[in-house]
Formats: sequence, structure tokens, C-alpha cells
Amino acid sequence: MAGNFYTVRCSDCENEQIVFGKASTEVACAVCGTTLARPTGGKAEIDHEIVETVEAR
Repeated sequence: MAGNFYTVRCSDCENEQIVFGKASTEVACAVCGTTLARPTGGKAEIDHEIVETVEAR
């Protein structure tokens, strides 16, 4: 089963970035470097606001 992509808003700098819901590596904000998502072995732990769900690709 494919995972979803999410548009996540960084709570530190308001940058919006697309993050894979099952990220296998830590995902950092492209602007300020804050960690947006951490791998957990399955679904990634996303610590910031999810703005929208982008359909699975």
C-alpha cells in the first residue's frame, strides 16, 4: 500500500513543505532546518501542522 504525502507548515518559520507520510529519514525544514518529521519504522511522526493531504503518487 502506498503512503500519502502531506503539506506540512513549519511552526518556526511558516514555510510549507511536502513530506512523505512514511519518511525513512528525518525531514528538516528547507528554510530554517527545524525537524518536521521523524521516522518510526512505519508512519513518520510529524510534529508540525499538517495543512493538507496530497493524494498518493
